[in-house]
Amino acid sequence: MALVALLIPCFVISFDVTHSCQNADNFVGASSPGDIVIGGLFAVHGKMLHPEEHPMRPVIQNCAGFEIQVFLQTLAMIHAIEMINNSTLLSGIILGYEIYDTCAEVTKAMGAALRFLAKFNASKDTVEYKCNYSDYIPRIKAVIGSSYSEIAMAVSRILNLQLIPLVSHASSAEILSDKIRFPSFLRTVPSDFYQTRGMVRLIHRSGWNWIGLIATDDDYGRSALESFGIQAMANKLLEELKKVTFTDNEKEVHFDAKGDLNMGYDVLLWKEISGHMVITEIAEYDLQKDDFIFKDEEKEIEFLNFKKVKSTCSRKCRPGQMKKVSASPHTCCYECVNCPEDHYTNQTDMDYCFLCNNKTHWAPVNSTTCYKKIVEYLSWNDWFAILLIILSGLGVVLIFAISTIFTRNLDTPVVKASGGLTVCYVILLCHFFIFASTGFFIGEPREFKCKSRQAFFGISFALCISCILMKSLKILLAFSFDPKLQNFLKCLYKPIPIVVTCTGIQVVICTFWVIFRSPFVEQKFFIRRVIILECNEGSIVAFGVILSYIAALAFICFIFAFKGRKLPENYNEAKFITFGMLIYFIAWITFIPVYTTTFGKYRPAVEITVILISNYGILCCNFLPKCYIILYKQETNTKSAFLEIIYNYSSKSVGSLTVNQISLESNCTNPQYPITNSCCKSEKNSVNGNCHFEVSKHSLIRERVPPKNAAGPISRKRLSSI
Repeated sequence: MALVALLIPCFVISFDVTHSCQNADNFVGASSPGDIVIGGLFAVHGKMLHPEEHPMRPVIQNCAGFEIQVFLQTLAMIHAIEMINNSTLLSGIILGYEIYDTCAEVTKAMGAALRFLAKFNASKDTVEYKCNYSDYIPRIKAVIGSSYSEIAMAVSRILNLQLIPLVSHASSAEILSDKIRFPSFLRTVPSDFYQTRGMVRLIHRSGWNWIGLIATDDDYGRSALESFGIQAMANKLLEELKKVTFTDNEKEVHFDAKGDLNMGYDVLLWKEISGHMVITEIAEYDLQKDDFIFKDEEKEIEFLNFKKVKSTCSRKCRPGQMKKVSASPHTCCYECVNCPEDHYTNQTDMDYCFLCNNKTHWAPVNSTTCYKKIVEYLSWNDWFAILLIILSGLGVVLIFAISTIFTRNLDTPVVKASGGLTVCYVILLCHFFIFASTGFFIGEPREFKCKSRQAFFGISFALCISCILMKSLKILLAFSFDPKLQNFLKCLYKPIPIVVTCTGIQVVICTFWVIFRSPFVEQKFFIRRVIILECNEGSIVAFGVILSYIAALAFICFIFAFKGRKLPENYNEAKFITFGMLIYFIAWITFIPVYTTTFGKYRPAVEITVILISNYGILCCNFLPKCYIILYKQETNTKSAFLEIIYNYSSKSVGSLTVNQISLESNCTNPQYPITNSCCKSEKNSVNGNCHFEVSKHSLIRERVPPKNAAGPISRKRLSSI
C-alpha cells in the first residue's frame, strides 16, 4: 500500500506538469487539505518550452526536462508532512500541502504564488486587495522553496504582502539577507556572503591571484536588484520560525538575525583518477570561526598542497621593486618595476616605493634601503689639500730663509734700500700670516674658522700691500725730477699713519661684516649622494668689498711703482713691485669666474690657490732679486757701487736730480765734487733727517766716481736706505 500511495502522486504530478494547464484544478501539482496548508515550489522540470519567438497569447507554456532529484525532494516534503500528521507533534491539527512545479521559470512560479495568496476557505481562488491585511487569512500559511534565488526573490516579494514565510532550501543569494526587502524570507543554507568569504580565504591561503568565476546571468548572479520600501514586522509564525533551534550531527543549527542558517560549507576536491572524476570532501568552512576545519591530518596535508598549485599571472615583486598595473584588463595582474632613485622598498609585492629623506639619505635604482649621505669637505688628508699645505709650508720656509739672509746682511745697501730690516720684517710677517690663513680653509668648517678666515687673510694682505705702497711712494719721492710732484709726495709721504689708516679701514670692514652678516657653517644638499659642509660667507657684498679694497690698494701701488720703473738698476725695486702687482691682478681676476662656477668640497681650494699664487708672486718679486744680489752679486752690494750707479743715472737725466734720504757721516762737509748745497744747513731742515743736495750735471760728466778702493772724502759718505 505504501508503494501504491507513493506512485499515485508521482503519476499525478508528472502528468500535470507536462501539459499546459486548462483550468485552475489542473494547475495544482500535488495537494492535500488540512487545517494549516503549506505551499511548495519545486523545479520538477528544468525548463519551459517556448514554441513562439514572440508569444501572442498570455498562456503558461509546457515544461520539459524532468529532474528526478528535485522530484525526490518533493516527495520528501510530502513524506515529512504525513509523518507529522501521524505523530503527536501537532495534536488535533492536520497539515495540508499544495505543491507546484515552477519549471525553473519565474513566470510559472508567480502564477503559483498568486494562488497561495487566495483567501482561506473562499469559493474562488481570488486575491483581495486591501490596505491592511492584518485580518486577512490566506489559504497558505508558509511556503517551502524554491531552488533558484531568482525565483525566491520574485515569489518572496509577492508573499511579503501578507508576510507569508518563504523557507528556501537552496536560494543563497546575499541580497535575500536584506530583511527590509525580504522580511518574510528564510533559508536553510548559508548566504553567499559566507560562501564568498570562504572562497576568498581559500584563495588567500593558496596564494592564488588568477582566478576564474562562473555565475548565472540573472538576478541571482548579478545581485543587481533595487531596494524596496520598508516592510511591516513579520507575523507570529515568522518570529517563531526565527527562534527554531535543532541539533544535526551534534551541532546546534538555528537561524540568525537575518534569517540565515548558521551552517558552513563543505570544501570538495575534484580529482581525475583513471579517466573518472572523483569528488572528495577535505574540509569544512566554519562561518563563525571564519576558518577551515579538517577531519583528519591527511585531509589537512592535502589541503595545504594547494599552495603547490601555481595559479598566478604575475610573479612576486622583490624588495627594491614595486607593482605596476599592466595594460591587461585583469586588475590583479601587474608588472614589477624597479624603484627610481631616492626611493626604496624593503618588502615583497609593495604597491609603491617609499621616498628617502633627500637631505640626509639617498638610494640608487632598485634599492632595498636608504643610504646615509657622506658629509664632505676639504679635509686635511685630501690629496689636493695636502698639495696646498705643502705649497704653503714651502712659502713659510722661503720667508724664514729670506729673513735669515736679510738679518745677516743688515748693513748692506740692498737691505737698507729695501726700507730697512723693520719694514722687511713687517712685510715678511704679513706674507707669513697670509700663508698661515690658508689653514683656515682646510678641515671641517667650524664657526670660528668661518668667521675668522676671510678677515685674517684680508687684514694681512691689506697690511702687506700698504707697506709695499709706502716703499713705492718712497722710491718715487727719492728720484722725482718734477719739483711740484716732489712737494706733493713730500706732503703725502707719512709712512706710519698711512699704513695704519689703510690697514685700519680693512679692520673696520671686517668687523662690520662679522657683527652684522657673519659667515656661518652651511650644509649643501645639491649633490645626490653627498652633503657638502662649507662656510657660507654671510654677505657676498662684504666679501667683495674686502677683495675690492685690497685690489684698490694694489692698483695705487701699481701706479706708483709703474712711474718709477726706469730708476737706477740697484734702486729699481719698483719694476719688481709692478710685476708682483700684475701677478696679483691676474690671479684674482681669474678667481672670480672660477670661484662662482665651482661647487663642492673643492671650492675653498680655489681661493687657497689664488691666495698662494698672489702671495708667492708678491713675495718673490719683492725679495728674490735682492737675495740674488746679496748672495751672487756682492760686488754691486757696496756703497761705492750704489753711488756710481746713481751718478751715472743722474748724468743721463736732464736738469737737476733731487736725491732723497742721503745722510753723510759728516754733516754736509767738503764734498770732493762741486755740490751746491741748498738744504743741508741743519739737520732740522732735512726731510726725515736726510739731506737734499744738487749735483752739477757738468761736474758729474767731467768727473767719475772713483772706484771703491780709491782714497778720498767719498769713502766717508754713507748711502742711507731709500
